Parts: sequence; C-alpha cells; structure tokens
Amino acid sequence: MKKKTYIFWILLLALGMMLVACGGGGTEPEESTTDTADSAETVADDSEEMDADEPAAEEEMAEEEVAEEEMAEEEVAEEAAEEEMADSDRTVVRWFVGLGTGQNAEQVAAQEAVVEAFNASQEEIELVLEIVQNDVAYDTLATAIASGDAPDIIGPVGVKGSNAFSGSWMDLEPLAESAGYDLGQFPEAAVDFYRVEGEGLIGLPFGVFPSFIYYNRALFDEAGLEYPPHQYGEPYADGEDWDYDKLRELAMILTVDANGNDATSPDFDPEAVEQFGFINQWTDLRGSLSQFGVGNLVDDSGNAVMPDHWMEGLQWQYDGIWVDHFMPSQAYQDSELLATPNAFASGNVAMAQTHLWFTCCLGEMEDEWDMAVMPTYNGEPTAKLHADTFRILDTTEHPDAAFTVLTYLIGDASDDLLQVYGGMPARPDETDAFFAGLEEQYPHDVDWQVALDSLNYPDNPSHEGNMPNFQKADDRTASFYSLLQTDGTIDLQAEIETFLGDMQSIFDEVQ
Repeated sequence: MKKKTYIFWILLLALGMMLVACGGGGTEPEESTTDTADSAETVADDSEEMDADEPAAEEEMAEEEVAEEEMAEEEVAEEAAEEEMADSDRTVVRWFVGLGTGQNAEQVAAQEAVVEAFNASQEEIELVLEIVQNDVAYDTLATAIASGDAPDIIGPVGVKGSNAFSGSWMDLEPLAESAGYDLGQFPEAAVDFYRVEGEGLIGLPFGVFPSFIYYNRALFDEAGLEYPPHQYGEPYADGEDWDYDKLRELAMILTVDANGNDATSPDFDPEAVEQFGFINQWTDLRGSLSQFGVGNLVDDSGNAVMPDHWMEGLQWQYDGIWVDHFMPSQAYQDSELLATPNAFASGNVAMAQTHLWFTCCLGEMEDEWDMAVMPTYNGEPTAKLHADTFRILDTTEHPDAAFTVLTYLIGDASDDLLQVYGGMPARPDETDAFFAGLEEQYPHDVDWQVALDSLNYPDNPSHEGNMPNFQKADDRTASFYSLLQTDGTIDLQAEIETFLGDMQSIFDEVQ
C-alpha cells in the first residue's frame, strides 16, 4: 500500500498560528463542596430506670465495645496505609482522561494496561489513571483546578478541548531541554504546531485524525449504486463531479421508509424512515460546516460572523433533515433505529462524515464498510482534521515526573494507544506499522489510502480554533446546532441573526 509522507504538517504550522488568534477561556465553575455529616451518638436519659433495662443495657454496652474495637482496628489500618504512602519513594502523577476520547471499554482497558506497564517499568513514579465521561469532563477538571486538586497530565485532548483551558498549559520546552528529549524525531512543522505565542511549547506531536466519508457497501449494493470515489479529483462513476449535489442525490436514493419508498418518491413517509443516506457523525456546528470550506465564527477584530459558504452549508444541512429527509433529526439519532450502538454502526445509515478515530466504534459491521474521499464544494474538498496529544497543567507540583510520563505516553505506549484511539502516528516512520495494525483488526480490504490522502486537505484555520470567552461561546454554538436538528419549523435566517447577536454579546464580555 502506498504511503505518503507528512507534507501536510507544513499546512499545520500555519494552522497553529491561526488557532491562538483569539484569546479567552471559559469561566470556571464555582468550586463545589460536599458536606459530610458527623454521626450522632444516642445518649440515654439520666432519669431512665436502669434496673428495668439492665439486660438491654448490658447488651448495648457489649455492642458498643465491639464497635469501639472495630473503629480502633480501622484507625490502625488507616494509619498504616498513610505511613506506607509517606514512606513511599514514588512520586504520584495523575493522568486525567475525558476532554477528548478514551472512555469506551476497549480504550479504558488499553489505558489501564499502559499504566500497569509504566508502573512496573520503574520505581520512581506512580502513575494514576482518572477517567471521566466527556460530557462532564470540563466541569470536573475546572472544579479540580479551582479547588487546588488538579491532575498533572491531561489527554488525549485536541485543539477544542484544550481551548477551554487556554493559558493553563505548561511550557514543555525547558522540560525537554532538561531531559535531553529529542524533538527532531518529529517533523519540525508538527512541533511548531504546538507553539503558542506567550505560552511556549504546550504540547508534543502524538496522533492525527483526518476525516473522510465512511460508507456502507451493503446498502449501496442493495440500491444498485456505484460506490463513491476513493481518490481526490476523481468524478463519480457516472462521470459527474463528486460534490455535495451528487452526495445529496445518492443520499436521497439511499434513504428508505418502512414501505420501501426512497426519499425521491412522492409516497415517501418521513415519519417512518428505516434507513438514512447521510449523517455528520459526532461533530459540532463548526465541524459540520467545515466540509463546505474553511471559516470561523469570529473575525480578527472580535466580531461574530458567519461566512457566506457556511450559511449555504447550514441551509443544505437543514434542508437535508427537514425537507429532503436524507439526514436524521435528533429524534431519529436518539432512537433505537440509530443508537444501537451509534448511527453509522447501526447499519441503517449509508454514509457518514467523520474522523479516523471512528474506527474505534464500528460495532459489528465487519466487512460492510469502506472509506471514500470528501466531496467538493465550490470545486474544493475540505477534510477537517483533528490532532490530539497530552498536555501538562502548569499547576503540577511534579513537572519533571509528569514530563517523563508524557514522553512515555507518546513514545513507548503510543502504538497501543493510537490503535484504540484511531489516530495516525505523528512520527512518519510509524505510519506503516499503524495501518498494519488496522488491517489486522479490519481484514476486509479497507482503502486506508483515503485517510492518508485526506491529510492533504485540512481545514486551515481549524474548525476547533479558539474564540473569545470560549466555553460560553461553545455552549451557545452547541445550543444553536441542537435547534437545527430538533425543530423543523424555525425561520433559519432569523435564527442565524439571533445566534450571531448572542455570540457578539458573549465575545464582548471578555473584550
């Protein structure tokens, strides 16, 4: 299989510069406290007659003596445990997983194995794994930082996840110099991607996740349709351009109701769909719009904006859900039809646009799926890119030990972690081995070259780029995206204006 070198890192260098154009992290939630009530002892009233209750009193006294002995034993055990921890020469380093991927069963098992292997490999550091579900990870970490109980290492985490804690990451350059760590093992542009003005080198290259189209071969075969193209610049089988008009055309044919009518039929019933043609799987508003070209929701002057091609893309998606019905609404996405285990892996969606990390979550599809290139919009394809790594919080009390762990995660442990994360290695010489592992996992002749080629069409600037007042802005973006997928009766243009007005107010709070 042909393997291309990482020329895309040159583009990422420019991307990295764009990501920090807008500052301001989200407001941290107030510190939560848990009140622990002391247990109350019941004291007998002095006026009670002791003679009448003497047997019961003796039994109660005996029970109290046993309870006191048990409490004493527990105190001794606790003191022994504390002494053992105090006597330990190991430095505890806490690894927090949750801002990005890392929560499914296979990933948890791999991460636990990495921790066990690291702890067994040396006697200076005790690595402790802390896994939090993604939907509560931000609040959990923000609370931990505010309370002075922050972990040391965060990851895997991408650009978006790290934006919420902008300004909180440790500069790794001095640590790398002190440890004699060779940055030359990575492409120079890959290292520079993580250099942030005023903050330094806040990450090291680890994994990249190009995006493309996953498609269900069986559903295409059943409909008698040719598969979508596997090479950029190649037309569809009928000679027409592989663009979003063509994707819509195929997706409507591949959307079928309970009576066997596809979405092109006047008899099609959108309330009884059993198979959909297309979905933007597991993304957000900016991610879904990036397929129509690069853009951002804030300009260089801090103004809330939406590029024209994003407005067109928004209309395309809204119509895809509520007019043409080839994309599932949120209600359908949450239904048993698509949520077992997820929309594309349910076998009831013909095409899904998402990232290489989705190889973690294909369920029991076995040999039914393959990869196709991104369609073009206005003549250009855009394959949004994710890049994950591990970062060290600047609050750590053990920076050298944390750096030792970080380099282990992106070094000795990287093969095992990248396989379950679905990320391509940042080291070009490890690419062949990575895809060999995926070929072993999925031996049904997947065209992995599609993923490699998609690296040449990243969104620059990134759809995950920073915004002023990031967490609050991201929350408003999420609520707007949710509205588009839950309500088919809105005035879309009016809602866009309301959304941009709200975003401007959010930006102005920190400008």
